[in-house]
Amino acid sequence: MQLLNICIPMKKVFILIVTGLLSACSTPSHRLTDGLWRAVFHVQDAEIPFLFEVKLADTDHPAVTLINGEERVELSDVTYRNDSVVIPIKIYDAAMEAKIEGAHMTGRLVKFYSNRPDGRVPFTAQKGVLSRFEDTGVTATASLDGRWEITVPARDMAKQVGVFTQKADGYLTGSILTPTGDYRYLEGAVQGDHFYLSAFGGMTPYLVRGQFTDADNFTAEFITPSGVSHFNGVRNPDAVLPDAYLMTQLNPGYTSLDFRLPDLDGREVSLTDPKYVGKVIIVSVLGSWCPNCLDEAAFLAPWYIANRARGVEVVGLAFERKDDIEYARNQLSVFMQKFGVTYDILFAGRVGDETVAKVLPELNRLMSYPTTIFIDKKGHVRKIHTGFSGPATGKFYEEFKTGFNRTVDELVNE
Repeated sequence: MQLLNICIPMKKVFILIVTGLLSACSTPSHRLTDGLWRAVFHVQDAEIPFLFEVKLADTDHPAVTLINGEERVELSDVTYRNDSVVIPIKIYDAAMEAKIEGAHMTGRLVKFYSNRPDGRVPFTAQKGVLSRFEDTGVTATASLDGRWEITVPARDMAKQVGVFTQKADGYLTGSILTPTGDYRYLEGAVQGDHFYLSAFGGMTPYLVRGQFTDADNFTAEFITPSGVSHFNGVRNPDAVLPDAYLMTQLNPGYTSLDFRLPDLDGREVSLTDPKYVGKVIIVSVLGSWCPNCLDEAAFLAPWYIANRARGVEVVGLAFERKDDIEYARNQLSVFMQKFGVTYDILFAGRVGDETVAKVLPELNRLMSYPTTIFIDKKGHVRKIHTGFSGPATGKFYEEFKTGFNRTVDELVNE
C-alpha cells in the first residue's frame, strides 16, 4: 500500500508535466491574433503581397478573411497544431500552413491535389502592416484609370482588356479580362511611372508589375508561381473582347446535347428526364477548381431560385481534377454549399480535352471553364457563351447579366 500511495502522486506529477509541455507549444505567441495581417508569397524573383484579416470570435477557431479590393474570401475551420496554424481553403482543396511567432508567420500554400513545384508556395506574414505594397512616398506621375487594350506577344498577340480605377493617392483596383474569363479582383498602387497589382483569392497568387512608356502606353509582366508572361497596354476606351457567343459552336449535324451523367448521389441524369422536358435549360460546363466558375455560381444559384418557376432549369456538368467520384463528391459538395446551389450538378469526369470530347461530342471545342449553353423548350441548343466576366469587371459583368436575362426571356416567351 505504501508503494501504491507513492506511485499515484508521481503519476499525477508526470501528467501535469506533459500537460504543461503541450500547453507551452500552444501559448498565445503561437496563435493568430486579431487584426489585419500582410503576407507575401515568394515566387520567381518576385514577392506577391496580399492582405488578410483575423477575427477571434472563437479563440480556438478564428475566422480568416482574404482581402482583394472589394472582394472578401472567408475561410473557416482554422486549427492549431502545436506552434503552427492550418487555414483550410476547402473550395480549392488547399490550405495555408504556417508557424506563428507572435506577430510573424512563416509557411506555405499547399495544394493537396498537386505534386508540382507550384503546389507548395512559401510565404511570410506580419501583423499590423496596412499597405499591400510598400509605401515608397513616390507620387504617381501617370494614371492607369480607364480601359486598356492589352496584347500578349507570346500568345500570337492575343487581345485582352484591362479595366482599372485609380484614386488620387495612387491606390489602384481593377481586373484583366481575357476571351475565356478574367483575373478577378486586383489591388495595388501606382508609384511614379510604375504600377503594381496583386491578388490571392485562395487558388493562385497573381502579381502584375508594369511601367508607363508614356501617358497612354505601358509594358508589364504577369507573375504566378508557375511562370512569367509579358504584355503591353494601350489606352483604348473602346477596347472589347471577341464575341463570347461565337467562340464555341455545335459540330455539323448536331442540334442538341445527349449526355447521361451521375449526380452526387450516383443517380443518372439526362436532359430527356421529365424534370427537363419542355423547359428552357441552362447548361453550365464547370469545374469546382475554377475561380471564374465560382463567380458564375454566385450569379446562377440565386438567379435559379428566382426564375425556376418560369419553366427554367439549370444543370452543371463538372469536370474535376480527378476521375474519382468520391473526390468529386467532396469538392462539389463544398462548392454547392458555399453558393447555395439547388440545381443539379453532375460529375462528368476528369478535366481534359479527351474527356470533354467524349461527354460533349456535339461541341467543336471547349475553350473555357465555365462555358454556358442555352437550350430551348424543344431541346435545341440556341446559344453557347464562352467564359465568364465576373463582378470584378464592372460594366462587362453588368452587360453579361443583361444579355443572359434577355436570352432567357426570349426562350421562355417562345
